[in-house]
Amino acid sequence: MTTERHGADIRFRRAGPDEVVEVLSVLDEAAGWLRARGIAQWPARFEAGWVEEAISRGETWLVTAGDKAAGTVTLDWSDPLWADTGGVAGYMHRMAVRRRAAGLGPRILGWAAEAARQQGATFLRLDCVRSNDRLRAYYAAQGFAHRGDVPVGGAPGQRAAGGPVTWVSRYERALPPG
Repeated sequence: MTTERHGADIRFRRAGPDEVVEVLSVLDEAAGWLRARGIAQWPARFEAGWVEEAISRGETWLVTAGDKAAGTVTLDWSDPLWADTGGVAGYMHRMAVRRRAAGLGPRILGWAAEAARQQGATFLRLDCVRSNDRLRAYYAAQGFAHRGDVPVGGAPGQRAAGGPVTWVSRYERALPPG
């Protein structure tokens, strides 16, 4: 795939265990950019333990533009945050784009939707901090419907059993059949 905006091939590949630092670098850059704008979507820095399991399960992807990491996303097949809903779904987490690759979000969302559909999912689901009005509007503009707000434990982006409570907004997009 090629994008005119970036003038480079955009590719999605599974992040390997030796790429934890690269995934964290992309996430931390995005988190810093958000924090500089007063948005507490994620912590100032991600901990390796928050991403290592998803990487080892093959659920975390690096998005490359040319030969450089431009973004990351995790796509998995269950999420306790959605236990009260039915249907087969793919769950998208930790989508982040480096500032030099701004504008790749719709491509990542499209890729995740297609990957979920190929796995038999009828929905793509995600969540974001409830107070992030710009991101909520972005997801709505990308065809996602708001499916309620729920509390999660831990710091924003962490999902822990204890610690502070963060309210998140759930979003869902129906996927067309293959």
